[in-house]
Amino acid sequence: MTKPGARRPNDPGPRPIGESLDAVVRPVAPHGARAFGAIFGRWEEIVGPALAAHVRPVRATEEVLVVAADHPAWATQVRSLGPTLLAQIDQAAGHAPARLEVVVRRS
Repeated sequence: MTKPGARRPNDPGPRPIGESLDAVVRPVAPHGARAFGAIFGRWEEIVGPALAAHVRPVRATEEVLVVAADHPAWATQVRSLGPTLLAQIDQAAGHAPARLEVVVRRS
């Protein structure tokens, strides 16, 4: 029986967190945690402060990025910007989901 906290003989020890996140995220984002995380972590940088003040990402998979707008007018704006936003995400993150889905969630 191994004591709690004891290393196993084949255990290489601590790993970089990005490596662990890649393993967790890979089923929904095959391009890895970095691309997936950039959407959330760099949202304002990617879309700009004006849009980021009213629209935020809520879920991302390889197929779809779901964003929430705080007003129907912002939702309409984001829908019309969909291809441009996905291109910006692709450039910033190295990969973008295939499509954008917009929902309205008032704050």
